[in-house]
Amino acid sequence: MGANRLHLNPQKTQLIWLGSRQQLEKITTGEIRILSAQLHPEPSVHDLGVMIDSRLTMADHVTAVCKAGYYQLCQLRAVVQSLTSEAAKSLINAFISNRLDYCNSRLYNITDTQLQCLQSVQTAAARLVNGTRYSKHITPVLRSLHWLPVRQRITFKVATIVHKCLNGRVPVQRPTVHWSASDRHALCGPTGSSEVANCNRPPVVHHRWTTSLKHSTCFCS
Repeated sequence: MGANRLHLNPQKTQLIWLGSRQQLEKITTGEIRILSAQLHPEPSVHDLGVMIDSRLTMADHVTAVCKAGYYQLCQLRAVVQSLTSEAAKSLINAFISNRLDYCNSRLYNITDTQLQCLQSVQTAAARLVNGTRYSKHITPVLRSLHWLPVRQRITFKVATIVHKCLNGRVPVQRPTVHWSASDRHALCGPTGSSEVANCNRPPVVHHRWTTSLKHSTCFCS
């Protein structure tokens, strides 16, 4: 950057340490100087609309998505009664479903509590569209709207990305991954006892997804 006469903007540059709780406790560095910027480590940072925390739990991102989702639902509740069902569904898809689906592949393998928070947003959106009472079960409502639950939406997104990588259909800006015949049937995650390796590793694919997605497809058909 210095050769190109470029400088880092300290107001727009963020620094974060990634690791397990034990690893982060060993870090004693208070600040790092990069070129002309003096950067202090942050507990969480923004990257293309996704909040990444130090332990990769995605807890901050889930909280932000739920907060924004409920805010939009409160705004839509005042006007949804004046709209047709198709118009209301389009608004919910634009403000809620798209927010839940954005970069949701990073949410694979998050905790059940975080999934329940995201699912509660989708459930509230479905009840708002259909006018369903809280005493009624939500499964028939999701089926009538042809909406996959949040857990299956995440699984479907990751499976789609892996399928495109296996078949050479990735975007041109991403390098093509060449898989051997044995690799296609052995997609599994790393094993280990560390917190990051087990709970917050990158998305992986297992054969059980085939059955899971078939069941979810039947759920919405």
